[in-house]
Amino acid sequence: MNKPINYTKNSRVVISLGGSIIVPDEIDYEFLLNFREFIVTKISEGMKFLIVCGGGKTGMRYIEAAKKVVSVANDDLDWLGIHSTRLNAHLLRTIFKDISYPIIITHHDEKFDVEEPLVIAGGSKPGWSTDFVAASLAVNNGYKDVINMSNIDMVYTTDPNGVDGANAKPLEKTTWTDLQKMVGTKWTPNLSGPFDPIATKLGGENDLRLVVINGRNMSNLKKLFSEQEFTGTFVTS
Repeated sequence: MNKPINYTKNSRVVISLGGSIIVPDEIDYEFLLNFREFIVTKISEGMKFLIVCGGGKTGMRYIEAAKKVVSVANDDLDWLGIHSTRLNAHLLRTIFKDISYPIIITHHDEKFDVEEPLVIAGGSKPGWSTDFVAASLAVNNGYKDVINMSNIDMVYTTDPNGVDGANAKPLEKTTWTDLQKMVGTKWTPNLSGPFDPIATKLGGENDLRLVVINGRNMSNLKKLFSEQEFTGTFVTS
């Protein structure tokens, strides 16, 4: 279990919400119900959030369908994924309409100064993952804390589902430098990993604080925000 993190009532937090959490197969409305309740509660306590949505199975299905028909350039694969992230972002903005900024952010380098306590973003352009969008928007808008909510519990020394999975060890803490060594330096569409390589580089250069956590475990997410020990990986410089 990782040690508690102190998110104060005035904290501003970026959440990179993996598409595999929103759309693991079908749209997970039960997760959305619980997630909305959690975010609304934290906002009522004074917190502010930027949520960047991934594409999930929706994007993967479009990408795989296109590849079965013709040879598709990486840029076009990226655009299919980007539009799926924006569709998910519209879903999130709809269910948070009463408290969110009405315009979905779609540029990774955008700066915004809004009154609303919640901002929703989707994918930006080919070559940039939503992890990178989250890190870039954090840097451009003065956020220091980023939470990557995906379908893994923690960062491991190697892919637990890969050929060397038996030797994978969970990491409660790691540095941006060590994470970079694990994820490499090149981004490709639909890449699977704890955090995008380009986003990792940006996070390290700007001293962001990253938590990698399983987005499906709501009780664990609540522990993270309640200064309790939690299961996940804390990444700092």
